[in-house]
Amino acid sequence: MRREIFETDHDLYRESVAAFLKREVVPFHDRWEKDGIVPREVWTKAGEVGILGLGVPAEYGGSGTDDFRFNAIVAEEICRVGASGLGFGLQNDVMAPYLVRLTTEEQRRRWLPGFASGELITAIAMTEPGAGSDLQGIQTTAVRDGDHYVLNGQKTFITNGINADLVVVVARTDPGAGAHGISLLAVERGMPGFERGRNLDKIGLKAQDTAELSFTDVRVPAANLIGRENAGFVHLMTNLPQERLAIAVSATAGSEAVLDQTIEYCKNRTAFGRPISRFQNTRFLLAELATEIDLARTYVDRAITLLNRGELTPEDAAKAKWWTTELANRVMDRCLQLHGGYGYMMEYPVAKAWQDARIQSIFGGTTEIMKEIVGRSLGL
Repeated sequence: MRREIFETDHDLYRESVAAFLKREVVPFHDRWEKDGIVPREVWTKAGEVGILGLGVPAEYGGSGTDDFRFNAIVAEEICRVGASGLGFGLQNDVMAPYLVRLTTEEQRRRWLPGFASGELITAIAMTEPGAGSDLQGIQTTAVRDGDHYVLNGQKTFITNGINADLVVVVARTDPGAGAHGISLLAVERGMPGFERGRNLDKIGLKAQDTAELSFTDVRVPAANLIGRENAGFVHLMTNLPQERLAIAVSATAGSEAVLDQTIEYCKNRTAFGRPISRFQNTRFLLAELATEIDLARTYVDRAITLLNRGELTPEDAAKAKWWTTELANRVMDRCLQLHGGYGYMMEYPVAKAWQDARIQSIFGGTTEIMKEIVGRSLGL
């Protein structure tokens, strides 16, 4: 089905992003998979061509437009080439709203120029060894001491955790206030007591650095408080719909890319003297997947439009996130099956896509949490 949400400026931007990825990413991504990290210079190169800083005002070096369609284009083109190691989505889709909408003028001038240029890589530290989707269960604490907060705790599964220069840490500032006692603190590289653990060995997303972080009596200036003290949970809930939509965009684009590759494979792979695409089972399965992806794409494009209008609800974002990520896992699995034994070989893109897709129904809130959000919206 033909898409209708993009205009000429978006089409030109897509060409620019695709050219950057072809030149600066695709030839090297296999090496980054083995290294377990993307070199920092790739970030600054992306900043030079306008791939970072989306949603950041022009006065701070950003795009100057808060149009999520540009974010979607970056995510889609990254998925099209299987460049799953790039942490650009976290920077643009997750971190930008915190650093643009919740910061003071002094903070914006301090952080946003480097954020847009790729010189300042960011991360958000929510998950802990004992607290994942349940953010109210976090144990990391930040105690006010004069002009500083003293931060103690551990975080895990932190995307961009090795490369990050600035980490927004979710911490408990009022232990007796439950969800109303959480704050967001910006911890900067080099602060004493801030340590990075190992770069985690994951099933997929091999080139994307994902780390454990620890904070031992880290003195964080009060000037690094993001938003209001004890309002962190509200800030998180406000920004999570965009994060979840971003995941849905990538899940849908990844499904489309693998389906296209599989269709071509089925046209060329022969069995019993004819292409496997000519077997009814193959045609029916590919027809089912193509239809489901088209339906998902229509919903996601509508959600992008609503987000740009400020009308995307948490439950609508949750629907998009859980449905598209579960679909992506189903698409990858079925497409791998159609490749037969070759699908289990890492030289075929479907094998890597199958590994990379599995996390999508977990991070950003599990499928089960998404269904809980939707269920509550029904008054259940």
